Amino acid sequence: QLQLVESGGGLVQPGGSLRLSCAISAASGYILKDWTIGWFRQAPGKDRVGISCISGTNGATYYDDSVKGRFTISRDNAQSVAHLQMSRLSPEDTAVYYCAAGVDYTSVQTLCLNPDHGMDYWGQGTQVTVSA
Repeated sequence: QLQLVESGGGLVQPGGSLRLSCAISAASGYILKDWTIGWFRQAPGKDRVGISCISGTNGATYYDDSVKGRFTISRDNAQSVAHLQMSRLSPEDTAVYYCAAGVDYTSVQTLCLNPDHGMDYWGQGTQVTVSA
């Protein structure tokens, strides 16, 4: 199995930046490159949204339109970590951010848009608050 732990959340002013990290621990026999890693967020009273995912096999990425051009996803399989670099943050980005992992069996977009079916392991979440 995989264990994921997010870090890097906090309070930031509008227009600022944050870098979220997702540390991944894999049990014996689990090869990290076989897994898509995704970042999801859930704001109070709203549904969870897949904002960015990255394939382990080919590095393909997906971004939700709301973050395209502002957020950058990356991963380092050797270091067992994934990152979400967030810039030009606005109050609308305030949410709990989760990283998750799903087997890389279909397109990264499909996995990101269907996390209930595609993502098997989840972190505990980290709060991001954008406020003046």
